[in-house]
Amino acid sequence: MSSQKSTSADTAVTGVLDADRAPKRARGRMRVAALLDAATLVFAEKGYDAATMTEIAARSSTAIGSLYRFFPSKEALAEGLLHRYGERAGAGLDAIAARASDMTATQMADALLDLMMALKSERTALKVLMDARVDGANRRRYLLGVIRGRMAGVLSAHAPGLSAERADLLSIMLLHLMKTIPELAQEAEAAALFQEMRLVLSAYLTAAVAGG
Repeated sequence: MSSQKSTSADTAVTGVLDADRAPKRARGRMRVAALLDAATLVFAEKGYDAATMTEIAARSSTAIGSLYRFFPSKEALAEGLLHRYGERAGAGLDAIAARASDMTATQMADALLDLMMALKSERTALKVLMDARVDGANRRRYLLGVIRGRMAGVLSAHAPGLSAERADLLSIMLLHLMKTIPELAQEAEAAALFQEMRLVLSAYLTAAVAGG
């Protein structure tokens, strides 16, 4: 992993904690990242109610006291995961936007597909957390709004001639198409289906931008 990527990851991880709990050293930031990674897996596997702080600490090979030092409750840990997902999805889309002007529709499709697969486990945990929270619907709308805005930015960078309204509409359609990507990974024909999805995204981007 490059130093630039490490810095971005550390920033995203540190951002989930308040000033008093945020780790000051790289080792502490790595510990928080490990805790969030373990929580992602446990929430995805067990659901929110059945997941326990004890199992999350054990899964990350961390003392339970260290877990509670950074995240005093399961609710705080869930909030940390929601925050990190938004940070990672936004950073991934921003990175694509930075290269979008030089990308073909096929390259754009590949980049979007790779990003969705990289976030697969976090998306599964995210759905569990949203369904469990009283304010889940509001949080879902908020996160979708943020990601939709970043996606529109990707499209505008790729095709500067698109109007803001057209870029927003295309971003909604792309997000709906991309929602199916993690589900394809569960199919026996996953590898072949990914190639089909690449064709779908590439064809849609080509036609949509040309018609913009």
